[in-house]
Amino acid sequence: MKPTILDHLPPGLLDCAANELSTLLSGPTLIHLPGRKTRPLVVSVLQHGNETSGWDAVRRLLKGRYQRDPLPRSLIILIGNVEAAAKNLRYLPHQPDFNRCWPGSILPSTPWHELWAEVTKHVSQCHPFASIDVHNNTGRNPHYAAVNHIDPQMLHLACEFSKTVVYFTEPKGVLSDAFGQFCPSVTLECGLSADSSGADHAMAYLERVLHLDSLLSEFPAPECLELYQMFATLTIAPDMDFYFGDPRQEQTLDNVLYFPKDLDTHNFSEWPRGFCLAHYQANHQQPVVASSHSGEDVTKACFDIQEKTIATQKPLMPAMLTLDPFAVRNDCLCYLMERLNVNDLVGGTLHEAPQTPLPEVIDQP
Repeated sequence: MKPTILDHLPPGLLDCAANELSTLLSGPTLIHLPGRKTRPLVVSVLQHGNETSGWDAVRRLLKGRYQRDPLPRSLIILIGNVEAAAKNLRYLPHQPDFNRCWPGSILPSTPWHELWAEVTKHVSQCHPFASIDVHNNTGRNPHYAAVNHIDPQMLHLACEFSKTVVYFTEPKGVLSDAFGQFCPSVTLECGLSADSSGADHAMAYLERVLHLDSLLSEFPAPECLELYQMFATLTIAPDMDFYFGDPRQEQTLDNVLYFPKDLDTHNFSEWPRGFCLAHYQANHQQPVVASSHSGEDVTKACFDIQEKTIATQKPLMPAMLTLDPFAVRNDCLCYLMERLNVNDLVGGTLHEAPQTPLPEVIDQP
């Protein structure tokens, strides 16, 4: 299994929507395009086939002024899972999640691991200026950037997209971490695929980065950065059913958790102490579980579980809240975040930051 490497855009490629790319591309494809500055910007799209904002941004960018004008910087476009994109799925049943197979992965080796290792070696030899991996979310989230390393250049690259930045070290085997070993590297989370504002934002960001001459080597000023890390994952007990809606308008059932119907609008908004997360009618000791990245149960530190309500024990900020039942049951309800202090970064105390997971939920393949 080998990637396709091209030095041109195939005719008609920019006219293809994500679900049409498989008619012109046989699989993962690298496209090298020249620009005025020779060190290339790497842009990865469609690692997950149903996350289309990145490809929409790239095709619109290149169908504009750069059909006649040279690019300000050389560009490497990495197009990922065109097979899954044809079905509007994250990945197909016979495939692994592409964004778990890059160097550093802890999953059993597959031909995909070998392919992405070859791509990583190829890209590293191009001495890229920076790498940008574009994704979407399954729930309603503000647009944000994510980094795998506490590094000034990476944080500046992230801040060009959003003041809100998330630091993560889990899961292993993601592109941004693999490419972050040899160049500044970020992941963009552009909200829901169906929302065109994600592609708009990504396109404007790519235009800005293509024009950058360099990235600053000092940490961003505190007022320019809101940096978070995950400290816990919130899941629902396996023997509890759940529902998004007002229990007063439904027939209240035992062993059912009732969450607000607009729960996913709370992403990246702080829940104050005493915020009512859910109502339930059950004799259950722990209907939800908050687990730290080391596996420690931190539920009691985070939530006050009473006879019929679950409320926050302290201020908490959720990320990746979703109303998708499959995602909730197979991954989590959300992640809980805490803020990292930029002043500590400047002092160097967080260069060896703790392990912390990516705020991401899964779709059904």
